[in-house]
Amino acid sequence: MNQKTFTVTAGVVFLLVAALHALRLLWGWEAVIGGWHIPLWVSWAALAVSGFLAYTAFRVSR
Repeated sequence: MNQKTFTVTAGVVFLLVAALHALRLLWGWEAVIGGWHIPLWVSWAALAVSGFLAYTAFRVSR
């Protein structure tokens, strides 16, 4: 796998993660891991980080 293919693939994965966090925030989905209820602010942070990583991956792939 060459570098361009890798960065595009990573960008798509990070974009999907960002989209799922955005949907959780939009529809108020509840997230529970091991009995711990994940607060919505965690999705805000994850949306920002994964969105930035997707943007960076697509920018590097050019």
